[in-house]
Amino acid sequence: MSETRGLEEAVADLVPRAQRGDAGALDALLRACRDTVYRWALVHTADAEDAEDVTQEVLIRVHGSLGRYEGRSRFTTWLYRVTHNEASNLGRGIRRRLNLSAAATREATVDTTGSADPLDRIHASKVAALARDLLLGLPRRQREVFHLADVEGRTADEIAERLGMSPVTARVHLLHARRALRSELLARLPDLREEV
Repeated sequence: MSETRGLEEAVADLVPRAQRGDAGALDALLRACRDTVYRWALVHTADAEDAEDVTQEVLIRVHGSLGRYEGRSRFTTWLYRVTHNEASNLGRGIRRRLNLSAAATREATVDTTGSADPLDRIHASKVAALARDLLLGLPRRQREVFHLADVEGRTADEIAERLGMSPVTARVHLLHARRALRSELLARLPDLREEV
């Protein structure tokens, strides 16, 4: 079961109760949403402190505006949009460079655990730094789709629901992101052409 589906089921009875003024249900709803909101915020900000700030703002926003949630979309879709908007507001205000090095390192590091050659480790480190820089160079929407698809393993339908777009649009963004990353990687490391 996906995280989104699990959260949707966990809060299904809490949302209407919280909207009717049940303080216990509201508290349980906010606790149930917190970890998921934090992970979504981390995708947008790529900084633990910023993600924590966004999470707090989202929970405050949910607390104050839950009464305006009308149920026309899934609660998790509404919650994701609130998270997205808060992260965008933070990004506009602070404009910090994203720190995707952890994800980039996991994805781009060459396995050198069995290698005693320091050059292999240096090369892996450079490739990880380059991957991080390339990810930072993608447009925000492509970066989001790439992360959801290739890091979290989400389907196009799940990405589309979460980002409020059609599955075709999600696939197009993913295709453009992968092509851009591959093209830039090969332009910066032409020796890889022989391996690809």
